[in-house]
Amino acid sequence: MTAPVKKNDQLSVYIEDLTHDGAGVAKVDGYPLFIQGALPGETCTVHVLKPLKNYGFAKIVEIEEASPHRVEPPCPVFNSCGGCQLQHLSYEGQLAWKQKMVQDVMQRIGKLDVTVHPTKGMEEPWNYRNKAQIPFGMNGEVPIAGFYKTKSHAIVDTERCLIQTDEADAILSGLKPKLWALGLQPYDEYTKRGQLRHVVVRKARATNEVMVVLVTKKRKFPQKDAVVDTIRQLIPNVKSIMQNVNPDNTNVIFGNETVNLWGETTIEDHIGDVRFEISARSFYQVNPIQTEVLYKQALDYAALTGNETVIDAYCGIGTISLFLAKNAKHVMGVEIVPQAIEDAKRNATLNGFTNTYFEAGPAEEVIPRWFKEGKEADVLMVDPPRKGCDNALLETILSERPKRIVYVSCNPATLARDLRVLEDGGYKTKEVQPVDMFPHTAHCEAVAWLELV
Repeated sequence: MTAPVKKNDQLSVYIEDLTHDGAGVAKVDGYPLFIQGALPGETCTVHVLKPLKNYGFAKIVEIEEASPHRVEPPCPVFNSCGGCQLQHLSYEGQLAWKQKMVQDVMQRIGKLDVTVHPTKGMEEPWNYRNKAQIPFGMNGEVPIAGFYKTKSHAIVDTERCLIQTDEADAILSGLKPKLWALGLQPYDEYTKRGQLRHVVVRKARATNEVMVVLVTKKRKFPQKDAVVDTIRQLIPNVKSIMQNVNPDNTNVIFGNETVNLWGETTIEDHIGDVRFEISARSFYQVNPIQTEVLYKQALDYAALTGNETVIDAYCGIGTISLFLAKNAKHVMGVEIVPQAIEDAKRNATLNGFTNTYFEAGPAEEVIPRWFKEGKEADVLMVDPPRKGCDNALLETILSERPKRIVYVSCNPATLARDLRVLEDGGYKTKEVQPVDMFPHTAHCEAVAWLELV
């Protein structure tokens, strides 16, 4: 196929849709052009940047007819920062697009004619993230901190992020000018010099407790006491200051060693009436308000009466498990990260649950063994990573046939793929509920309810 456009062509196009990462999609004789910043329903003059065999990229020259849902992005670095993709789309427009996106993948990938409800959004979709991972670096001789450009590790220097907490902003704006006085040089990915790689800020919404984690190249760094004092001055409600050591040449944020610099080693948060202790490397949903919405939806679909045994695959630190334990006879959780399982056990004890069991290991190995040992499940809860469920787990589900499945997904495309497998194996998808966990981004979570036919 020869592309119907050439590099540097300028043409008028109609924007039909958005990609999974928020770029506009236009078709020229069936050939897709991806256009950053364009919105569905708009007519734009575009300049072709890079035509490939099956698709191409273009940029907006002029918006000839704007979408009624187009708004002015409030963030001054929106066009360069990769954190948000949809600030130029009204929040009502975002919720409608996310519902349509889930509907589209259900039909296109899953071949499913299933009810997809309107997306459950937030009343105030700003300052919602309870965790900020702030990279520090150098711009010549000047320290910078902010967030990465789209598809890049170049740092966009910023003083404030509209979707993060005030405490994260205090680190963004307040720590940079003090670094040289503290003798703490930011790490440079290219020269491999410097110490401070990231600062991770976690805040518990229910208790207002804050944890700050300094990710450094080496365990030893100058003036630790002065650094701790500076952080305490910037964030008066900080409860825990930790250090994580990552000496490797890697894009992974955390290393294997974590030490306490000051205060407690955990902070406590509540989702509904369930309490959670959160450590430096715990997985914990970043939007606490919408997490409660998401988990209540999962609990509704589980339809527990108090007599059921539930298996929670990919249980993390036990957040969904403990929600289920309030209404189930017994809950068994499995997670591949051993530290998360220790957190889950501790959180079960913290809340006084005696009807839970947690085990570390791959879900696709542990759950088949449980079934072979004679354990049974009335309800299976799955909340896998973006890649979806492992094939071995899907095969186990189809062989053991629990009556009900609740599938919590952070990637609607792999959800649709896995639902197709489960439907072909004898399940019926009753409905799907999108939940907006990440306003102003192209990400969308969804909960699916399946019953054995």
